[in-house]
Amino acid sequence: MARSSGTPSDFNIVQTYRRLLAEDEELTMPVAAIEALIEGLANTPASTVSETLDLVQKLTAQLKQRIPNSISLSAGTDLFQQYLISNLQRPSDRGDFDQIRTHLVQNGKLFVERAKAARETIAGFGRHFIRDGDVVLTNGGSRVVGSLLRSAAESSNNRGSIRFKVIYVISPNKTAEEDESTANIAALRERDIPVATIPSTAVAYCIDQVTQCFVGAEGVVENGGIVSRMGTYQIGMLAKAAGRPFYVVSESHKFVRLYPINQHDLGIEQDVVDFKTSKGSVKDDGAADVRGGDDEGVADVEGTERSGTKGAISAPHEAVDYTPPHLISGIITESGVLLPSAVSEELIKIWF
Repeated sequence: MARSSGTPSDFNIVQTYRRLLAEDEELTMPVAAIEALIEGLANTPASTVSETLDLVQKLTAQLKQRIPNSISLSAGTDLFQQYLISNLQRPSDRGDFDQIRTHLVQNGKLFVERAKAARETIAGFGRHFIRDGDVVLTNGGSRVVGSLLRSAAESSNNRGSIRFKVIYVISPNKTAEEDESTANIAALRERDIPVATIPSTAVAYCIDQVTQCFVGAEGVVENGGIVSRMGTYQIGMLAKAAGRPFYVVSESHKFVRLYPINQHDLGIEQDVVDFKTSKGSVKDDGAADVRGGDDEGVADVEGTERSGTKGAISAPHEAVDYTPPHLISGIITESGVLLPSAVSEELIKIWF
């Protein structure tokens, strides 16, 4: 008798995903999503191919439904599902299904380890883009950008000839994102790399001093554009206007099957532009949305947990924007440096 593929009540994919991110600060959202799916697959009974695929689809749907910004994690869940489909449908001589399933879980863990190692490979490629006397501009707390800059700093110290400076665009708010950028800034200064910090309003003022820009990404979309923290788009526009190279630094597991047309076509809800009157926020139909006295951020989290649905992104440090491919000079990945037009080809290799 086949066992049920329904998700068990004692396994919570959302809590597992959040726990993994909290336990490992170096973990990216797509890799955390893959690890959460692997845990779910390892701890949930399924005796057939169809049950296994159905289980992964259900867990993926739960995760996407509960996380307000699911763009980045979608890259990981979609990649893992494709990996399962391609392997489960392939003839195997490994014996019964349980052995095949165990082998897939082990291989999934190996994939996670390779994904984590991609950051150092990217840093090795990217550091060659920084030359003596350069002034690099970056924003936020991207771990892979931080790794690239640290690698360039260590390389300059070893060779003694390449010296560069960094301008970090930071938010004045005390957020986790700022904490990450603070760690990157401290690491560079410890390596004798001069770092200046500026608010996002000063980017245009400083752009003439900049020789190139490096930014991270939450997701690299099909047309070669990126979804990244709010403010990245305007940096790209200013770099283009000033004739400065604008490089994206990203692991290939962040390539996502998404083709946005504009800022409002990302598939997520963001309360970035919030029109208000003395009565409260104004909805699209003109009616006022009178909110209670509870903190909005806390209310959103609690409401999400109670209802099982995700709310709109309202915190400034969590908001994202879309940077179109014509502003991007190149995408530095563990596979090498790609033009934005090559992203669709890479996705085709993965999916077909």
